[in-house]
Amino acid sequence: MSYHILSIDAYTCQLSCERGQLSCISDSGRQSIPLEDVGAIIVSSFKATLTSNLIIEAAKRRIGFILCDSHKPAALILPADRATDTATLRSLATMPAHLKKRLWDKTLSAKCGNQAELATAWNPLHPKIEEICAVATSRRPNREADTARLFWSIFADTFADANFRRGRKEEGYNSLLNYAYAILLSSILQKLYALGLDPAFGIFHQAREHAAPLAYDLMEPFRPAFDANVARWIRRGLEQDESPDSISEITREYRRHIISTLDAETFCRGKTTTIRASLEAVCRSFRQAVLSHQSGPYEPWTISTIKWAGS
Repeated sequence: MSYHILSIDAYTCQLSCERGQLSCISDSGRQSIPLEDVGAIIVSSFKATLTSNLIIEAAKRRIGFILCDSHKPAALILPADRATDTATLRSLATMPAHLKKRLWDKTLSAKCGNQAELATAWNPLHPKIEEICAVATSRRPNREADTARLFWSIFADTFADANFRRGRKEEGYNSLLNYAYAILLSSILQKLYALGLDPAFGIFHQAREHAAPLAYDLMEPFRPAFDANVARWIRRGLEQDESPDSISEITREYRRHIISTLDAETFCRGKTTTIRASLEAVCRSFRQAVLSHQSGPYEPWTISTIKWAGS
């Protein structure tokens, strides 16, 4: 079986199987691809119909479906032999503490480094730049919290005001950030499910009801990519003399702006690609690390080459 992840997001479409070919009919016409080239199918269409024959033929080839509601995974259709007791699930569930620590250390280093890179791109002359760069590369116990504190302080001085506080329940620009992170979470959940990684088994975040610890873990280094595009939105609004309240509204234009983050050009694993593809590449590398019981294959993403980070 191939491991290509096929994403279908046409507003309305009809999916079927004919002679081993997945057929998709939408407003763009008819397209087809051999099922043998597909590893998983993500359906984000608002109105999509699937034939039972397609589901059965996909199951024979051990292909899973991820059905999304507003881009967030809502249901899984898995082959019977993939639903339970897979090697990946066993490896996740029994991962030793020392391996979790090494994987989390790599994740945390990438996140803190990304925040320092982005803060420097935003405001290279800010008096806290030297400190955030030093903290981000340190081994101090509170590195994540200290880097975040400096990062949001630089963000406030550059785009907001001294009263800005980052928090999910805070007001102002926090609404823009909350929406951006929701898009990021949904996107990484899609990739995890498609690759057979159960998000309930994390390496740092704790499991709780209706939570997805592994998604919260792996999305951390990508947060600054979305912070960069939120800041870009704020800067554009300020240049147009819009009020902070107006800028903070979650409009249709803002939703399109943030979703476009997934298609931003970046550099990952030696080649130019997109954030969307980088999400998949990181999840694949994590899966390889889990199955090999080694941290080496895991390669978190870094922000250094995202083109609009400082604009």
